[in-house]
Amino acid sequence: MVMQEDAILHSEDIVIHLGLRGRSQDLIHKQCQDYYGRELQKSEDLKTNACVTSARPLSKAVRDALERVHEEVVARYYGCGLVIPECLVGCKVLDLGSGSGRDCYLLSQLVGEQGHVTGIDMTQSQVELAKKHIAYHMNKFGYQKPNVEFLQGYMEKLGDAGLADESYDIVISNCVINLVPNKRAVLQEAYRVLKPGGEMYFSDVYASQRLSEAVRKHRVLWGECLAGALYWRDLYSIAKEVGFSPPCLVTASPITINNEELEGIIGDCRFVSATFRLFKVPRSGRAGPGQVIYNGGITGHERELVFDANHTFKEGEVMDVDAEMAAILRSSRFAEEFLIRASGANAATPQGCCHQGVKEKICDPFQLLERLAAPEPTCCPGGTCSSPGCC
Repeated sequence: MVMQEDAILHSEDIVIHLGLRGRSQDLIHKQCQDYYGRELQKSEDLKTNACVTSARPLSKAVRDALERVHEEVVARYYGCGLVIPECLVGCKVLDLGSGSGRDCYLLSQLVGEQGHVTGIDMTQSQVELAKKHIAYHMNKFGYQKPNVEFLQGYMEKLGDAGLADESYDIVISNCVINLVPNKRAVLQEAYRVLKPGGEMYFSDVYASQRLSEAVRKHRVLWGECLAGALYWRDLYSIAKEVGFSPPCLVTASPITINNEELEGIIGDCRFVSATFRLFKVPRSGRAGPGQVIYNGGITGHERELVFDANHTFKEGEVMDVDAEMAAILRSSRFAEEFLIRASGANAATPQGCCHQGVKEKICDPFQLLERLAAPEPTCCPGGTCSSPGCC
């Protein structure tokens, strides 16, 4: 398993390791508010690509929705790529660190008028900018009343903003958890406000090692999403402590630093922008491994659903999944999109499909980058594969 190589610090120890307690955390909040509220006026002002790296290719629905977002909102947004999960109609979504509101206005269209999106951000000027364009977007979308709201507050203190337990189907976050010193508090709050079976789907910056003191204390590197980057292995430790299912790695994109001074401070540490999904699986949903068949019912993903880096579900095909994935699909909003049965159940595999077995999971985002850069394996005619697992 992923945690065997290095000893993992408990999340409380991670905060101590970062040297971020008390007034130091308040100082970082203030510095980040100034950086995003005053110094940055547009995405071109960023000194690295940490906050503008791309994620998965966008579906036509998402591209069309993005074109309807006000240009000022897009220009003042600093997230990494897009964090748009599937199967959103009617969902209640919370965006942590919503900034100028770009993702919220995208999600507003995808959840529909009966869904709802809440954005929360600590920077007053960003919240004001997002609120400024509510009427514009509701008119653009043809909605009778707003299905979005924006709050000023801290993602590690959602209760202070009035957000209740088990009140959201999905929590998203786009390249901002790294700006918070206490990562465990953020995940704990997300877990609290999610309904049973709910999902946290988020993109963030991760480091290949724990960061040096010089990096951790560098003001610009905090604003550029690097000084607060979590060592990727620690995410797995924190998620387990909080109660989430093991993280599902979705995508990974390389981060480049086009600044010699910053490169000298960072040294040999590498950074990656990665998207993960975490699920709040109730105990009643936990069972053994299973076999699943995707019914092709999710708009924009009718033929296949790329769930994460380890699971691509093709319409009508049988796929073996481990107990963790079986529990996720059984207890989440995806349950209606799959036929799920215990492993070993006697059922015919649809003719002509490639029956996929459980493979070794990839958990390291840097390893995923290497895999994505490697040549694609090829398949022989008739479905015979030249390498194990290729279909």
